[in-house]
Amino acid sequence: MSELEPSTLLPSDRMQSQALDGEVTQIHRGQQYAEEGDTFQIDDATFEIVAVDDRTLGDMTDEDAQAEGARDLDHYKQILERAHDNFEWEDDSEIVMHRFEKQ
Repeated sequence: MSELEPSTLLPSDRMQSQALDGEVTQIHRGQQYAEEGDTFQIDDATFEIVAVDDRTLGDMTDEDAQAEGARDLDHYKQILERAHDNFEWEDDSEIVMHRFEKQ
């Protein structure tokens, strides 16, 4: 188990704030950044990684998008398009889901 910098998983202050508020409970990234049992701290709150799973963009659901702070999957896609230059949603693109819980 390792202690991570919060920005390793949650790259923006907005997402870190949403995690503190319980609005963000997971994040999908292009590669694995943590293992189950790893922790990170935001302010005085400690979070533990409780699941790490390989997935594809096509596996994503509205519930996944909401767990990442979006209204639904369409809104999530729009967020990704704004955040990444030349981003194209391809259902078979491999991603890694990191789910975490406040301790």
